[in-house]
Amino acid sequence: MKVVVPMAEGFEEIEFVTIVDILRRADVEVVTASLGKRRGIDADTEIGPVEGSHRIRVVPDTVIDDIDPEEFDAVVLPGGLPGFVNLSEDEQVIDLVRRMDGAGKYVAAICGGPSVLIRAGVLEGRRATINPAGRWALKDDQYSDDRVVISGKLITSKAVGTAMEFALRLVGEFAGEERMRKLAGEILAECEV
Repeated sequence: MKVVVPMAEGFEEIEFVTIVDILRRADVEVVTASLGKRRGIDADTEIGPVEGSHRIRVVPDTVIDDIDPEEFDAVVLPGGLPGFVNLSEDEQVIDLVRRMDGAGKYVAAICGGPSVLIRAGVLEGRRATINPAGRWALKDDQYSDDRVVISGKLITSKAVGTAMEFALRLVGEFAGEERMRKLAGEILAECEV
């Protein structure tokens, strides 16, 4: 299983780090990708850090320009303000989400991230959740008040407070229920998994 986690300026640090950390603990290959381009003109140049919504800077593994959706099994979007807005305004992210969904791969988002899925047009006919501030963006027949919602290969969650549960549910989907339960026990997670 190989997962890409795009990150934009203003990403929610707790959501991002929880997703990446928990998936890597479960031996899921995770590649983080910033929206910026490489500094310089060749592929070996440095990738600059991305600043989160609380001014924590993180250096991604690569840039979105270097991501080939064919090489990945899932895309997971963190929220954060203005991070999710920046993701939703990036045509490469929208294309990535559409291509992953169209290929029957996992598409997941937390907090404001589901609004990117709305813009990409991949939520039609599916149940989802979103940060309460974005509740208006989902139709009544789409919206679920659950903390984490799994609708086929679409996985959504509400906010920072649900990040651990969301990440563990991702492990359940990507690496199996047994691995999820074992990992939850190892880290003493008290969330319902």
